[in-house]
Amino acid sequence: MQPTRSWHVAALAGLVLTALMAGLEPAWAAPTGSPWGADYFPNVPLITQDGQTVKFYDDLLKGKAVAIELIYTSCTDTCPLETARLSQVQRILGDRVGKEIFFYSITIDPARDTPKVLKAYAKKFHAGPGWLFLTGKKADIDLISKKLGLSSLTDADNRDGHQPSLMLGHEPTGQWMRTSALDNPRFLVVTISNFLGRGIDRTTRKGYAEARPLTVDEAQRVLRHPLEPGLR
Repeated sequence: MQPTRSWHVAALAGLVLTALMAGLEPAWAAPTGSPWGADYFPNVPLITQDGQTVKFYDDLLKGKAVAIELIYTSCTDTCPLETARLSQVQRILGDRVGKEIFFYSITIDPARDTPKVLKAYAKKFHAGPGWLFLTGKKADIDLISKKLGLSSLTDADNRDGHQPSLMLGHEPTGQWMRTSALDNPRFLVVTISNFLGRGIDRTTRKGYAEARPLTVDEAQRVLRHPLEPGLR
């Protein structure tokens, strides 16, 4: 008797799950001649929270593994929660952030979010080395958002006009994946590790017990104590 099609599908799913649980990189993870490179991503200038000008592709993406979110500092809905989640992910990954993976929070409100404002916002969420908060020209940021697949229209379910998503990318292999930025930080760490495979050193990963409890969220503190008027 020949195996049924459903048996083949189940077997393939089992192999993929086994590979992910083992931290192995999927066989299709490194396409030859990937289109997701310099010819696709704009190399527009952005400005960090420290006032440094960087090129989006040359300085931020090329040769790196990245996690990118869109935010704006006056947001009172999902942005503080997204950034708090990423802060907790940073805490779990430790000094691998800035070495094996880089975090980028890009404002969609550059008129208000100056480097000074972003620097204060980054401080509130304890952003460490390897995590940049970025602003720039609105047209350039809109283009980046579109190319990353993170832009969306404002609707009744999305008051802020952007998706609470985290875009994971590994430029050398051309891997890109969008996931929820609101997931449990522990789950996000597993997602990042599984997605990037060899991009995250699994041999030295800290245990989940070392993560700070999630009962008191940095987002709650920010909502209670917004940025000072002088920093807006």
